[in-house]
Order: sequence, then structure tokens, then C-alpha cells
Amino acid sequence: MAAKAQAEEIEVAGHQVRLTSPDKVCFPRPGYTKRDVFEYYLAVGDGIMRALGHRPTTLQRFPDGIEGEMFFQKRIPTRGVPPWVRTAKIKFPSTRTADELCPADLAHVAWAAQMGTVVFHPWPVRSSHTENPDELRIDLDPQPGTDFGDVIATAGVFREVLADLGWTGFPKTSGGRGVHVYLRIKPEFTFIEVRRAAIALAREAERRRPDLITTSWWKEERGERVFIDYNQMARDRTIACAYSLRANARATVSTPVTWDELPDVEPDDFDLRTVPKRIAEKGDAHAAIDDEAYDITPLLEWSQRDEANGQGDMPYPPDHPKMPGEPPRVQPSRKNAANWTDNP
Repeated sequence: MAAKAQAEEIEVAGHQVRLTSPDKVCFPRPGYTKRDVFEYYLAVGDGIMRALGHRPTTLQRFPDGIEGEMFFQKRIPTRGVPPWVRTAKIKFPSTRTADELCPADLAHVAWAAQMGTVVFHPWPVRSSHTENPDELRIDLDPQPGTDFGDVIATAGVFREVLADLGWTGFPKTSGGRGVHVYLRIKPEFTFIEVRRAAIALAREAERRRPDLITTSWWKEERGERVFIDYNQMARDRTIACAYSLRANARATVSTPVTWDELPDVEPDDFDLRTVPKRIAEKGDAHAAIDDEAYDITPLLEWSQRDEANGQGDMPYPPDHPKMPGEPPRVQPSRKNAANWTDNP
């Protein structure tokens, strides 16, 4: 029987991070180990800290590899954690709170990787203003009958809409078949306002390409179009961040790309081995994302215009408390049934 690899103490960002069981297999098909995951996150350090820095972050942990038990860790315990680990208190829609990991430096990412974290899910806020998002996230979700080419075309529509506003968005692959477009916004608006801004932006894209894009929350109404998941801007909704690994057999990565690259992207090209090489050769495609933060007032004006035209709020996720002005959370086919009533 092979000897068990010894634990190591590794200095990261001025802190000692203990790496235990480095040879434990995390991704069985390619044979990537816990050490591989740990070293991957060190290799993409500047990029992932640009995405995670000072953001409350939910950890998707796989202590025994991606084929073992998985859980989401939202609360960092008060014991057994290095004294330098920082947290930030966030509030869920239920009004309950949690002290989540809040990476202040790369050592926090390395420590989370040591704890079996594969995927990092940050909130769109910073610890200095946890009630006011500073990141607008556009989630392009392909539906049955659509392909990655449709997603790329949809991203192009959003690029045009943002350009008309004088704004620059930053695309990245989801690590699967989707695309995300991010931009920084001024942290002066509530979650409700930012979500309404996201809806207004999505509706404008939908008007330009109704054959390609849908904002319909109900799957039965989406058809073979790309769904814009506006509810990713609801409180407590998170997306795997730029440079996060994804928990799939190939160890793909949610990878920033340039707009010029996007039409030729193949998502499976970006994985644990290829992305560090890509950064070394090309740098981070999101390097300029913090250069400007936009005022979303124009989108809120679009939202008011839409509401005046009969397009008000849209359904929240099913586990979210009922919100004022929200339409009934019932499938259209059920709502049209003769015996349906809207019982809260």
C-alpha cells in the first residue's frame, strides 16, 4: 500500500495554509487531485481575486471529490478556522443571517480549496455594502432546442444594448453551455432596484430579438429561445465566479473571454489545465472590469416605462418570500384553468 502523502504548510499571501491529503482524487476521470485543485487556484490568483475580493461567498464543497457528498457552506464556524480568515454578514430573504467567507486575499481561496471547495459562488456585493449590489450579472441560459451559437448571438444583442447606453460588459463562459455578462455598477441601489434594472435590460434585448431571446419565467412559454435569468439578481442568488472550477467530469472553468474571442469559443476548451496557461499567455480578459462603475438610473427609467406599458414585475424564485407587486407564481396553463384562484 502506498504511503499517505504528508500534510504540507504552504505560504499564500503572507499566511500559512495547511494542505492535507494532497493526493486525494477530486476529479476521477482526468485524475485531478486535491493538490491540482489547490495549485490551480494559486495559478489564477489575480483573476479569481478580482472576482471574489471582499465578496461574501458561498462554498460548494466536495470533501471526497466530485462524485462524493456535496454541500453548500454558507456559514463559517467560529472554531477551528485560522484567525486571519475574514467573514461578512449577509441577510437572506427570510431575514436570517449568515457569516460567509469573505476573501480578503488569495490565502482565503487556498484555505477553502483545502477544505474541499471546488466551486465559489460570491454575492454581487462587497463587505462594505452588503445591501447594495455593485455587480450586474446577465445570465444567458440555453433552452432545449438551442445551442451555444444561439447563446453567443444573444450575448451579441446585449453587447449592442449596453453600447447604446455607453456601457461595457465583460463576458465569460459559465463552465457549461451558457454565457454570463458582468459589469460593475455603483453600489447605490437596493437588490429590488437592481433586479428590476436587470429585467428592464433583458426585456430590451428581447424586444430586439424576440425570435432568439425570452424573459419568460415559465418554461412552457420559453420555446426554443435563450432564457435571460433575471432572478440571478434576486437576493441570495449567486453564480459561479470568473475562474471558478465547475463540478463536472472535465473540470471545466467559468472563463473570462473578450468580445472578439466569444464567437469562436468552445466552452470545453477551458479547464483546470488550460486556463492557467491561457492567463500566462494572454492575461485576464476581465482585467479592466473595475475601471468603471455605472449608474443604473437609465435602466430604472426603462423599468418605469415598461410598467406604464403594462409590463410590471415578474415572478421571484419559488423559495423567495412573496414580494409587493409581484404577479402570481403559477404556471400560465394552470392559471387559465377554470378552477384556479390566487390564494397567497
